[in-house]
Amino acid sequence: MPFTAEDARWMARALRLARRGLATTDPNPRVGCVLVRGGRVVGEGWHERAGGPHAEAAALAAAGGAARGATCYVTLEPCAHHGRTPPCADALVAAGVARVVAATEDPNPQVAGQGLARLRAAGIAAEAGLMAAEAETLNPGFLKRMRAGLPWVRVKLAASLDGRTAMASGESRWITSAQARADVHRLRAQSSVVLTGSGTVRADDPALTARPGGAPAARQPLRVVLDSALATPPGARLLREPGPVLILAAREDAGRRRALEAAGAEVAVVEATTDGRVALEAALRYLARREANEVLVEAGPTLAGAFVAAGLADELVVYLAPHLMGDAARGMFTLPGLERMDQRLGLEIAEVRAVGPDLRIVARPRKR
Repeated sequence: MPFTAEDARWMARALRLARRGLATTDPNPRVGCVLVRGGRVVGEGWHERAGGPHAEAAALAAAGGAARGATCYVTLEPCAHHGRTPPCADALVAAGVARVVAATEDPNPQVAGQGLARLRAAGIAAEAGLMAAEAETLNPGFLKRMRAGLPWVRVKLAASLDGRTAMASGESRWITSAQARADVHRLRAQSSVVLTGSGTVRADDPALTARPGGAPAARQPLRVVLDSALATPPGARLLREPGPVLILAAREDAGRRRALEAAGAEVAVVEATTDGRVALEAALRYLARREANEVLVEAGPTLAGAFVAAGLADELVVYLAPHLMGDAARGMFTLPGLERMDQRLGLEIAEVRAVGPDLRIVARPRKR
């Protein structure tokens, strides 16, 4: 049956609830649920953190017996398998809901339509596809990981209006405003991984922690350093800050590994390129196997350009500050081999908004 304006109203509410879990549900998806009977909400909830109740379970607990005969609006297909919690499809059947409307099907092979099928087998009207595009934007990493075995990759850059990220000397603090930097901390907090290169660690000694609102986030993202030769200093700042650190190398070096592990890092060796560097796609697939949904790349122009040139960047988040740094300053990307106009890498602008005095531009590479 076609969806109604009333259906859209309640699904929009479920989507707003799901957003409350942006920084807390990893590696699970962000999901919201609203139970409606007789034109009013009888229960609602959202998934707050991995291991905690799913959105449907929270909504059913809030509704109690009022869930019987209700319509359930949920932003992702109810699960049909035992994980950290029991299957939500079974809970909905037991509660006696009359109808379930999901925004999207769950591509997780353990679900993949089985949740809807279980509901239908119990005589419950179950449909999917209402406001699917909006729901997809909530969980780009989870959905991509389930479909392609890769995380969603955002490359974040801070630049002057003439596209410069550091002076020729390497000085770069601060290009953008305090408001833009606070926005970056919110972006880190919702990421599974903040990734950089060993060159950036050696040059800038960043912490790469998430401190939204000025205080450390309850869940710190995994900080990952791509370090082909294990050249990261054991005294680096990111190893002294709270939260896990993973160093991905292209070859083994037992002495350097021991020193970095003693400093608190985890070290893993992944596939190398022919020139001895960490293979980017292999690194991303390794992170996806570790349930990383969203990877935020904060790196210099060489590594940022490598992700773009390899077609591995799903999104660019560029903070542009209203000043000029001159043609001797460093650019945003190293992209060798672009010599003709027909070799340009096309982008689609998804969002432009002001963040304090700066502009935040979200752009996505056009599919080739």
